[in-house]
Amino acid sequence: MVSTTSPRAEAWSGYVPKLFTLLYRGYSWGTFQSDLLAGLTVATIALPLALALAIASGTTPERGLFTAIVAGFLTSLFGGSRFQIGGPTGAFVIVIFNVIQKFGYEGLVVTTLMAGAILIVAGIAGLGTIIRYVPHPVISGFTAGIGILIMVGQVKDFFGLTCAVPAEFLDKMKVYGEHIGQAVPQAWILALGTLIVTLWIRKKRPTMPAFIITIIGSTAIAVICKLSVETIGSRFGSIPSALPYPSLPSLSLAGMADMLPAALTIAFLAGVESLLSATIADSMTGTRHRPNCELIAQGIANIGSVIFGGIPATGALARTAANIRSGGKTPVAGMLHAVFLLLFMKVLAPLAVWVPLCVLAATLVVVAWNMIELDHVIHVARTSRSDLAVFLITFLLTLVSDVTIAVSFGALVAVLLFTGRMITLAESQYKNKGSFEIEQEADQDDAFNALKVPKRVRVVYLSGPFFFGVASTVNDLLARTDTAPKVIVLELSAVPFIDATGFHTLTTFVKSSYRSGVPVLVAGVTDKRTTRLFTYLFTQVLEKQPIDHYLFDNLDQALVRAQEISASL
Repeated sequence: MVSTTSPRAEAWSGYVPKLFTLLYRGYSWGTFQSDLLAGLTVATIALPLALALAIASGTTPERGLFTAIVAGFLTSLFGGSRFQIGGPTGAFVIVIFNVIQKFGYEGLVVTTLMAGAILIVAGIAGLGTIIRYVPHPVISGFTAGIGILIMVGQVKDFFGLTCAVPAEFLDKMKVYGEHIGQAVPQAWILALGTLIVTLWIRKKRPTMPAFIITIIGSTAIAVICKLSVETIGSRFGSIPSALPYPSLPSLSLAGMADMLPAALTIAFLAGVESLLSATIADSMTGTRHRPNCELIAQGIANIGSVIFGGIPATGALARTAANIRSGGKTPVAGMLHAVFLLLFMKVLAPLAVWVPLCVLAATLVVVAWNMIELDHVIHVARTSRSDLAVFLITFLLTLVSDVTIAVSFGALVAVLLFTGRMITLAESQYKNKGSFEIEQEADQDDAFNALKVPKRVRVVYLSGPFFFGVASTVNDLLARTDTAPKVIVLELSAVPFIDATGFHTLTTFVKSSYRSGVPVLVAGVTDKRTTRLFTYLFTQVLEKQPIDHYLFDNLDQALVRAQEISASL
């Protein structure tokens, strides 16, 4: 069937939220029941994680709930994925912690508002299809690094330590080494038991909400046995049972300029993680998400989150996968998950103050271990040494520096290594397999007779992308000749593109040949930009007229002209 949709309408369809499309097609009672059950299941998983991630980020636990509710609802309402569940994630923990340490919570709000605006602009500009191409070793490197940082950050609460802990990774490890002897047995035994039971449930009973079961059970043990452990209530006080009124911080251009690097980091992480989560959801269900719409939704969700007292959010892979496995069919499941969290907050907020911090620390250790994804690390290590180098550089910089530097430098190294591999591969092909092969003259090569190549006409065949990495190799081949030809023909039909360096090499060769009295003809150019450049070279620089005497659609036409020139010389 031939589509009657106009190209413009088809382009704009990539910005329509999945919810609107699916509701337009029809929404049944049976689908609602599936979404309802999935929303409830995901909410039980999200509740303890929201509390734990907010505490690990250096803020109060209720802000994690605000984020899961508001960002979770908006992500599903405006998102480009059928199954995406939005909320706080481990990827943001270190970034949020550092921003709060430097600018305070109000600074985090301003930073996240800027990040939300960046995401919306990126989505409108169509960058959703580009941001997905971040090299996998870079993503694995900073994700594993953040997982280690989260795990190390839980040592204090896991062991019940009371010492002051610095923000830097190496300094933190030094302090832990000096104070580990002060660990509280009641805290670390309870935390260790929580960790073991959680891992057992996740392995043996994967459909059960392991986090909520172990947190409730461990909290009950702590209360009944009157264990001397620090709790949410003893450190943070009570948790509100309702969302706060929306509010905006005071904004100053000077302050916003200082926060821009952090805003870019938050936007990048939110974009990459949400698109990665949506892509994996597609692979699990056979559907296709709308990446630009998803970026816009993440921008709206982050703005909404901090307006209601939350923290940065993105698509949460584990919760999205749980939504799919629980039978979620549409974005309504994600919206219901937010509604259930709001109900949980109203009912369970007075009880949350009894949850031990060591138990939440054990929960986050599991989350951090899952972020490391050891099987992915092994896969990267087995792929190639260059991919392993990118992974290790990104991983180590994440530990000792920050995510912005780690991701930027890791991506730069990945690009340089990839370029080096392409150059090596291209040069090997050119030298060993005949690519960019320069044939002998017609009177010395019988193969040319079949092509009716006139004598003393040299045909230079180039094939493959002609970019800066192979310019020197091609230049050497262009300069190599056994006898002086009367005419040279450059055959470029197998060259998909020529970059600035490549064209400069050809320009230098053509100008040099004309100065030596050897005309150069060009045949088979398929790229319009390259055609314009050669037209300018012949008509403006070399002042050759008309252009169709020097620039030809195919080799046969060029050889006819070469015969005319050769006969006249």
